[in-house]
Amino acid sequence: MDAGTGTGKDPEADAGDAAAVHAEAAAQPAQEPGPRTGIVVGHDGSADANQALTVALDLAAGLAVPVTIVRAWTIDTAPRPANWEFGYVSSYSDYAGAVRDRLMNDTRSVVAEHQGLTVEYRVALGGPAKTLIEVSRGSRMLVVGSRGRGGLAGMLLGSVSEQCVRHADCPVLVVRPRS
Repeated sequence: MDAGTGTGKDPEADAGDAAAVHAEAAAQPAQEPGPRTGIVVGHDGSADANQALTVALDLAAGLAVPVTIVRAWTIDTAPRPANWEFGYVSSYSDYAGAVRDRLMNDTRSVVAEHQGLTVEYRVALGGPAKTLIEVSRGSRMLVVGSRGRGGLAGMLLGSVSEQCVRHADCPVLVVRPRS
């Protein structure tokens, strides 16, 4: 089967192709803001994101507020869902579930160091800056990592952190990598 025909097992249930995943994602409601008193933190699976998560969790513990951990994804960056087969494109919900599972796995050890906090996990098909800005709307703070480049380039913010600083309607903390 080619990617456009699905598995053929149940034509009505087949996701079809990547366009179908995007169409299903477009039909999903817009990202709801995180808790008004809470802290939102972006996590892309990198060491820099773990450092930003640690800072966000430390702040949340001191303020006794909830944390919302957010991961934006695309078809290119999403892990394969458990039901993935060659020639079949899984549904949006299958991909979102796989991304959520990966996010929870990637952050498990850092979150475990901060017992007693309320932690919510969010995943969204789309660009990271737009997603983080939407979810952080009205929150106490948005925390993002910054991939430092060293030297002169290291003084510049990455595109996601720069967009968040410019457009978020809450305070934004950009956590620089440790030297």
